[in-house]
Amino acid sequence: MTRVREIDDPGDDPILTELYEKEQEAFGFVLNTTRVMAQRPGILRAAKQLGAAIDRSGLLPKDLVALVNLRVALINGCPF
Repeated sequence: MTRVREIDDPGDDPILTELYEKEQEAFGFVLNTTRVMAQRPGILRAAKQLGAAIDRSGLLPKDLVALVNLRVALINGCPF
């Protein structure tokens, strides 16, 4: 099965460097989805901004967001 190569090192890309540092600080590692989406740094940044905007909107209670994330992960067979 063909897989998209993960980008482990941000190199000299300023977008990747910023995002990798933020995730390293927040989680202690860079998320797999970030390393895959790093193939296209501009799209990765836009996706992160969209997620942050949805989070800041306050349309869903924080507890419900956590449950939705868990449910989506389970549906997709991903560890959460």
